[in-house]
Amino acid sequence: MNHSAISSFIWGTADLLRSSFKQHEYGDIILPFTVLRRLDVVLAPTKQVVLAEAAKPLPDFMAAMGEDDRRAYRDRQLKIASGLDFYNTSNFTMESLLDEEADIKENITTYIAAFSPEIVDILENFKIYDVIKDLDQANLLYLVTKRFCDPRVDLSPESVTNADMGDIYEELIRKFSEVSNETAGEHFSPRDGLALAADLLIAGAKDDLTVPNRIVKVCDPCAGTGGAIAVFEDRMRALNPRAEIIGYGQEINPQSYAICKSDTILKGGKSDNIHFGDTLANDTMVDELFGYQISNPPYGVEWKKSREEVKDEHEKKGFAGRFGAGLPRISDGQLLFVQHMVSKMRLPEDGGGRIAVFLNGSPLFTGAAGSGESEIRRFLLERDLVEAIVAMPNDFFFNTGIATYIWVITNAKASERKGKVQLINANGIFSKMRKSLGSKRKQFTDEQIEHIVGLYNAFEEADPKLSKVFTNDDFGYTTVTVERPLRDDDGAIVIDKKGKPKPDSSLRDNENIPLGQDIQQYFEREVLPYAPDAWMDRKKDKVGYEIPFTRYFYEYTPLRPSQEILGEIRELEASIAEQLQKAGF
Repeated sequence: MNHSAISSFIWGTADLLRSSFKQHEYGDIILPFTVLRRLDVVLAPTKQVVLAEAAKPLPDFMAAMGEDDRRAYRDRQLKIASGLDFYNTSNFTMESLLDEEADIKENITTYIAAFSPEIVDILENFKIYDVIKDLDQANLLYLVTKRFCDPRVDLSPESVTNADMGDIYEELIRKFSEVSNETAGEHFSPRDGLALAADLLIAGAKDDLTVPNRIVKVCDPCAGTGGAIAVFEDRMRALNPRAEIIGYGQEINPQSYAICKSDTILKGGKSDNIHFGDTLANDTMVDELFGYQISNPPYGVEWKKSREEVKDEHEKKGFAGRFGAGLPRISDGQLLFVQHMVSKMRLPEDGGGRIAVFLNGSPLFTGAAGSGESEIRRFLLERDLVEAIVAMPNDFFFNTGIATYIWVITNAKASERKGKVQLINANGIFSKMRKSLGSKRKQFTDEQIEHIVGLYNAFEEADPKLSKVFTNDDFGYTTVTVERPLRDDDGAIVIDKKGKPKPDSSLRDNENIPLGQDIQQYFEREVLPYAPDAWMDRKKDKVGYEIPFTRYFYEYTPLRPSQEILGEIRELEASIAEQLQKAGF
């Protein structure tokens, strides 16, 4: 069975649940049982060795030790026995639970409690004991357990790789989200998009990443099920098999966190590096910095729940904290995640950090000069952190058809890229999918990913339809307030106490003047010819930044001649009349 067939079989468990549970509850049951079965078969080869180790008395020298030390010693020995970073000391396996149908609730509870603490944490985040209780009350606990032990579905590592297992988890989540009208994209991102993001991270740092035995730390602060970390690891191993990749993540959704942590531990990673919680309100990796970060934070999602902590950090810590550049509007927290990631970049003197983050179009231009969004863009551009922005195809993500972009951010630009930003228009580079998955109708082939990364590497405008290079200042402007005089009923200018014309607030206007242009010359050229009585109130000047990506790649298509359109209409009319005549009308 391939992973799609396996996920379809697992999804078929919903047929058992249909009369007893609501559709939105299916995932709460099926996902933890999928993880549980995977853990069960992974531990099977060393089951007896672990049981033998668990039966051994502690060595005599441990008698004088404290309880914590004895527990740590036992934990270490059991992990050595299992050959993994987890174990289960119960005599039960999932298959042997089926031998005693009447006692299955008590036995499966005992079985779960016998896992090592890391696994118990994972299963508790799935609310596994509530699931067991609900299934038992519905007289379905035995049937669901039996289905996951069906010999037609082999979840052992020999049959299902870790990468395929990740795909199975994500396909199940997508299906659950579709039937319950939830947003699958909050949990995971398409692997082909993540592959492009990972390759863009790698492309700008190959000298660092190809060093033998290099230790590479990668983090996703919105980890979901861990797909971004997994894809980066896969791409890195292909580049440098001798590198040690250490993944870190934080995730707010308990189910996604549980899957991410279980996937990490099953692959031999450090499960302690996967943290549960709200990244914006509580950074659980305060002292950690990362060479590489890859993430797809939620689009257009309110950060109201985190507002108190975020505002407090912004006001009290400023740039010593994570959010010194500014706060975006409460309805969209994307740029807060960007600031968080920037604050976690490895220092330039230690090699610098690189970020690939998926954002929608809003962070490019939302907010006038002086707004939180504009100030954050100003911070990123004036500190020369934005290296490249890649426009993705529409209809690329599972949960939205809107325009999305990959921002590549770094504090260690190559010399030729300093002071510059590359925009890559990959909107038209895609292959149509034979069958759409949610909103996803387009995908990347390996060749298309290579093409886009090639545009990045070339760093030129050989094809201006696809790649353009700008200076940071090209995105900046000064908003200047233009005043007109207030006039009385006779048309005379009203003078204030200082002998100056009073401004008419109803005629007040603003001009956005590109950085680098002389403001006075601009005013004399663009304003005074149309409003000779106008003046500028320079005390109100504000510097702003926006990146009008679409405008830079807009191609004007001239209107077709009216005679040509009229000719086509007449041809269509004649064709319709002929068909009607043949039909006897």
